Amino acid sequence: MKTEYIHQKLKHIDKKQFQHDLITWFENEQRDLPWRKSQDPYKIWISEIMLQQTKVDTVIPYYERFINKFPTPADLSSATEQEVLKAWEGLGYYSRARNLQHAVREVVSEYGGIVPSTPERLGSLKGVGPYTTGAILSIAYDIPAPAVDGNVMRVLSRIFLIEENIAKPSVRSLFEHLVEKLISKQNPSSFNQGLMELGALICTPNSPACLLCPLQQHCQAFAEGRELELPIKEKAKKKKTIPYTVLVIRNDHEGFLIEKRPDKGLLANLWQFPMAPLSDIDKKSIPHWFYGEYGIKIKIEKQIDTMKHVFSHIIWELDVIEASIIEEDANKMERPDTTVVSIQDMANFPMPVPHQKIVKQLQ
Repeated sequence: MKTEYIHQKLKHIDKKQFQHDLITWFENEQRDLPWRKSQDPYKIWISEIMLQQTKVDTVIPYYERFINKFPTPADLSSATEQEVLKAWEGLGYYSRARNLQHAVREVVSEYGGIVPSTPERLGSLKGVGPYTTGAILSIAYDIPAPAVDGNVMRVLSRIFLIEENIAKPSVRSLFEHLVEKLISKQNPSSFNQGLMELGALICTPNSPACLLCPLQQHCQAFAEGRELELPIKEKAKKKKTIPYTVLVIRNDHEGFLIEKRPDKGLLANLWQFPMAPLSDIDKKSIPHWFYGEYGIKIKIEKQIDTMKHVFSHIIWELDVIEASIIEEDANKMERPDTTVVSIQDMANFPMPVPHQKIVKQLQ
């Protein structure tokens, strides 16, 4: 079924002309991006992990700082997790950084620091899925492997008039098989990057610049005036909103109380100001809740900010409250991974974005 479907879709395409038009456009029009200056598979790997769910302009300074700090797999492998999280701070999706370091350590121990060039070995590394595998193999090693992300699925769904829900794994697999048949064996790097670049610059979600598109003559959606109908994608589920009170607790002149998040789950091992879950308690009960959880009495002073922070699946609504410790001895703290830090020393602790904003306000 899949083979016949793909055969029918490719029947109307001049494959050589398609490859030529796409690669020529990419080589003339590609953006000047730092990870395109090298075929080093390690650097390409880092860029691809950073670019997942993050815009290119946001990634550039992070990529450059990260490569300067960890220029080789050995450097990243030998770093502490806290150093890696600090270098990643602000990019979000911190599991990407942890998985990256875990996988790089395997590359150093099992493959002598050389990023594998086979899909089996590369794809077995933690956090390296089919898209990242294809991107590294094609861009770094010139191996004709498909690299299918959201941009690529959007471009190809329009070109081939594919009216399937791209949120389904089976449909992503369909696109991968389509690219396997279509990809240039001579220049798979420019082919794959060309599809990605086309989706980013020309074949955009809401206002595709069809008149500037190098693949316009191949595009069935354009021919039928249906480019805005595609791709078909199920609407995302509504995100759950969770309210918290963030407690900015000053301990005399020593600094502010911060704690380390658990080593599993959302924002694992990052540091934060204590957060009281308002879904479980009301605001008046916060001092009582804090004493029960932390073993220290506090006094609420004043509200200093309100914030909203959007994750992929939830939304934090944050009331930021200033508080002080009533008891003289803050060493009574009953929670591990809790410390008092001066505002200057907070720069050494990796924190989620909303807590970074609070630190800037305190400065």
